[in-house]
Amino acid sequence: MAVVFGNLVFVHFGERLRGCRPGKTVTMTEAEIRALCHKSREIFLSQPILLELEAPLKICGDIHGQYNDLLRLFEYGGFPPEANYLFLGDYVDRGKQSKRRFSIKLWKTFTDCFNCLPIAALIDEKIFCCHGGLSPDLQNMEQIRRVMRPTDVPDTEND
Repeated sequence: MAVVFGNLVFVHFGERLRGCRPGKTVTMTEAEIRALCHKSREIFLSQPILLELEAPLKICGDIHGQYNDLLRLFEYGGFPPEANYLFLGDYVDRGKQSKRRFSIKLWKTFTDCFNCLPIAALIDEKIFCCHGGLSPDLQNMEQIRRVMRPTDVPDTEND
């Protein structure tokens, strides 16, 4: 059985993901993770850099890799695809899973994927959403739409 998440279909490990409870470990091989990142990158690049969305949807801030928090959000607001979500950033970096060590090649695969994410969203042509702000050089929506991906996000000293 396949689990469908948006346009992304998980065939090989769909059964392992379906019905998982908080605290349950889902094992994926490094090759599966890389394949998922490559497919996600392809999907991100097929979408606009400025998403234009319609309500209703839930807007969520930083989850910092806290998988159990993500599941609680879904339990409270509904699971995709029945409920729509916009996550604004800081998806990874602090959860206990982030402390595991993987190859540099896998880290680069994630970085290449993340550099293709949309950078902002406009909801119902009225509500502008982004994580942490954008360059002051971007003065209007059209300039945002012209940003080329993949982007290279500079490191900040405050993270």
